[in-house]
Amino acid sequence: MKKQNPLTRRDAIKVAALSALSLPCLGAISTMAQDSESSPSAQFADKLKLGVATISLSKKNIEGVIAALKQLKIESASLYKTHLPWATATPDQCRAVVKQFTDAGLVVGSTGVIDFTTDEDAARAAFENVKAAGLKTMCARPIPEALPIVDKLVKEYDIKVAIHNHGPTDLYPTGEDAWKAVQPYDKRIGLCIDVGHAWRAGGNPVTEINQCSERLYQVHLKDTRGPKGTGTKDPSPVVIGHGDLDIKGILAALVQIQFQYRADFEYEEKAEDQLPGLAESVGYVRGILSQL
Repeated sequence: MKKQNPLTRRDAIKVAALSALSLPCLGAISTMAQDSESSPSAQFADKLKLGVATISLSKKNIEGVIAALKQLKIESASLYKTHLPWATATPDQCRAVVKQFTDAGLVVGSTGVIDFTTDEDAARAAFENVKAAGLKTMCARPIPEALPIVDKLVKEYDIKVAIHNHGPTDLYPTGEDAWKAVQPYDKRIGLCIDVGHAWRAGGNPVTEINQCSERLYQVHLKDTRGPKGTGTKDPSPVVIGHGDLDIKGILAALVQIQFQYRADFEYEEKAEDQLPGLAESVGYVRGILSQL
């Protein structure tokens, strides 16, 4: 399949330098960014707010994640369960971890995916943790039978729940499936569209972004080479720009709907060090945004 969204070599080098000035693998080109905006996050914030889902840095501890975000010049994170187990931690633990990020000048915008069953006490504990941490949004995967409980809790806590679609074998394969499931409930129950999983399940991420914009509270940005619609759990992750997704179309759709929440990079390719691949993904997306 023809590769999507080509950047010129000159543009790719420029945005790579902007996105990861202090990464050793990009050190040779870092001087090219000296005349550019000092904060890429600020440069593109008027178009799209970017963050990192810290599953992308799952092998690093909290200090390592903070250092990586600083290198990438990304100012927001959604914390994966290995960095903060939202479902089982205490409110004090959640406050303490989030404080580490805020003390470093960073924002924790959301959670990793929290699973909800019909156990209301367990769901309430997760909501208490998210509230204690000062977050207004959580990413979740409630079973359909748990949606009435989630509906009750979003009203009580005034916290948005972004339901994550997770591909062909999931309860919610595409964003459209999650959209249909949330319609009877409070509008604070919305979507976290995972563009890679949606595409693998036969969905069209661009169409879903446009059709579900009213209740779209989070996006997971990634790329994949498939397989598509085969019922496999394998997400086949690759660096953004190396796969089959229409990345430019996805970003253009988010800009067009004036998406006010965060699009979080979720780079899951197995590697001893995920940071170089994540940095390349960040640079590629910034390059696309610079053309929009």
